[in-house]
Amino acid sequence: MHHGRGVLLVAVLSTVVASVIGCADGAVDDTVRGQWHGAIEVPGAPVVVAVDFTGHRSGVIDIPAERVDRRALADVVAEPRRVEFGVPDVPGEARFAGRLDESAGAIVGDFRQSGHTFGLTLNREPVAPPARPQQPVPPYPYVSEDVSYPSGNITVAGTLTLPADATGPVPTVVLVSGSGPQDRNEEIAGHQPFLLLADTLTRAGYAVLRTDDRGVGGTGGNLNQADYTDLAGDIEAGLRYLRDRPELDPDRIGLLGHSEGGYLAPLVAARPENGIAFTIMMAGPAVSGTGIILEQGRRSFTEAGATPGQLDAHRVFLTNWTAALRAGQLTKGARLSETYNRTLPPDLRGPSEALTGQNTPYMAALVSYDPAPALAALRGPVFAFYGSKDVQVPAAQNAQPMRDLLAADMDATVTVFDGLNHLMQPAGTGLTTEYESIETTIDAVVLDAVTGWLGARIPLS
Repeated sequence: MHHGRGVLLVAVLSTVVASVIGCADGAVDDTVRGQWHGAIEVPGAPVVVAVDFTGHRSGVIDIPAERVDRRALADVVAEPRRVEFGVPDVPGEARFAGRLDESAGAIVGDFRQSGHTFGLTLNREPVAPPARPQQPVPPYPYVSEDVSYPSGNITVAGTLTLPADATGPVPTVVLVSGSGPQDRNEEIAGHQPFLLLADTLTRAGYAVLRTDDRGVGGTGGNLNQADYTDLAGDIEAGLRYLRDRPELDPDRIGLLGHSEGGYLAPLVAARPENGIAFTIMMAGPAVSGTGIILEQGRRSFTEAGATPGQLDAHRVFLTNWTAALRAGQLTKGARLSETYNRTLPPDLRGPSEALTGQNTPYMAALVSYDPAPALAALRGPVFAFYGSKDVQVPAAQNAQPMRDLLAADMDATVTVFDGLNHLMQPAGTGLTTEYESIETTIDAVVLDAVTGWLGARIPLS
């Protein structure tokens, strides 16, 4: 579910770098030392990296799309005729092996991870980041204000955007992010979907609140130690803050949740005391967290070339692992995943570790959650939509259950947008490795659908 980052989301490929030593006469050769730039040649979805050789046996790597900043490399060998290194804390035994091509002034080699091999060429010149034509840039034609407020014993920080020319109290959209530690812009793979949504909706006349998750940016706490009671409480704290703002209409506040946010938004909206005026779910799951994990495990193993027997064994493992987490047996869950993942070949170990590497109260809350009661209890305007190429919250798994659960709501709309992925980008395969290379952050068809749906139900005057 994202996004990212976190779970309900499948990990995106990482990368490279090293240091330098030695030449034929025994003198230290610093030819390789310093900064290098390149892109792992994942078909259709290159992953941009920057490498700084900081010493003869040391180096660090930046992966901007994954917000990896100067991570130390392991097992560095950096000689002009031999450049090798490993990337620690990355599933699938990520390693690079290559050499310096002095005539080209480049380090040329192969990057291997989870049984796959991709070319990687490092040059001295930086790689231009992918274009982001939808990225909002200041000056904005509206007010953008950093805000903070208490939620229990922590402080939640975020940004509130307000139309500059409003003549009376305006309706407000509260954005609820997907799984894992997200910042207020929900940054993933070089995109900032929540910044774009906030900009679009505020230009259309709505106030928008977006916040950092626990432990991110200006928000306190630790997301891994939080459960859904805590996270729903953070949303409710935001509602109390907004209702104290005189420029906002307290009776026209709604929620827009993306991915796992599509769990949390209905959970809060289904409580009548919260007075939620509307609910929007962007790739929100309609089946249990365990159901999402089982489908993600099946898909990731299928993509990695697992045999039918390996697929069956993986489903049995995931069933046992999620059962342990649902029972609150986090130590048992960690032991199960560590033991099982050690038995897998490298091409399967990476996808499995990416999905089962977290054995925390937060993950236990996710796999334990059943959205059915909250969804069935929703009343008032509801808009749920999916991308047909979403591999993280597949439309085929979730759209019809969502329709069934919302059947008692007289104003519920469920839509599947053709050709879009989990971020609502126009996609090829829909795989997470494509996110960075796609220039579009959110397809304009989706932005128009959201503003049009809101305008028809929550008018500005």
